[in-house]
Amino acid sequence: MTGAVLVDCAHISCAYDSSRVLQDVHVTIHQGDFVGVVGPSGSGKTTLLKAILGSIKPVEGHVTKKPQLRMGYVPQVESVDWGFPVTVLEVMVMSRRQGVRLPRITEQEREEAQLVLTRLGLAGLENRHIRELSGGQQQRVFVARALFHKPELLVLDEPTSGVDVRTRHEVLHLLADLHDEGVSIVLTTHDLNGLAAHLPRLVCLNKEVIADGAPLEVLTPHVLERTYGAPMEVLQHGGMPIVLDRAGEDVARRLGEMS
Repeated sequence: MTGAVLVDCAHISCAYDSSRVLQDVHVTIHQGDFVGVVGPSGSGKTTLLKAILGSIKPVEGHVTKKPQLRMGYVPQVESVDWGFPVTVLEVMVMSRRQGVRLPRITEQEREEAQLVLTRLGLAGLENRHIRELSGGQQQRVFVARALFHKPELLVLDEPTSGVDVRTRHEVLHLLADLHDEGVSIVLTTHDLNGLAAHLPRLVCLNKEVIADGAPLEVLTPHVLERTYGAPMEVLQHGGMPIVLDRAGEDVARRLGEMS
């Protein structure tokens, strides 16, 4: 059963200058959803998140949100300047509401931040510089920042991009725990097997919505070829789809012909 509508992207089209990035995209996020958006680079995944967050306005269609919807945003870790002289606690309070910028961290903010950090297994790290943390800890810090104001919807851009297998598992388990606690989640990912196949719902996107449904429904050779523009094979293992990129087979064949 689906809950109340949190965000409805009603046939939106988005463009940068005269170049269309999204075309007639209709995606609805309900309370209780856990949605992954997959597609190749340049397919409009990040643009869709920006439209949901309200940082860009569609040139066609409209985005409707639940009144006073609280959202938290986790950017790609590659976009963060890890050399910037800032502590874990300072990162968290940067998300102060309504652009508030106070000269110091209040005691209430410190206490609230401590609760979130403890919840995410980061207790005792509040005064550490962010560059001193492991990859998994860094990702958790930005999730903690997004959770600081108790969002109803958590929006994450490539949360497992550039991280090792262990960190990927940590992030996946953390998001599953948050979802179990009632946080609705929408994220983008390139990781079809490590992350996307484990999610309840996937949106396959390449400027338009190619498919929207459960992984077993949308991770099919036909949908994937339309999404990525290349043939892919899908196997079933333990009731889950496993996506195989057939490009490797083509390269192996060509190398064999040359030997």
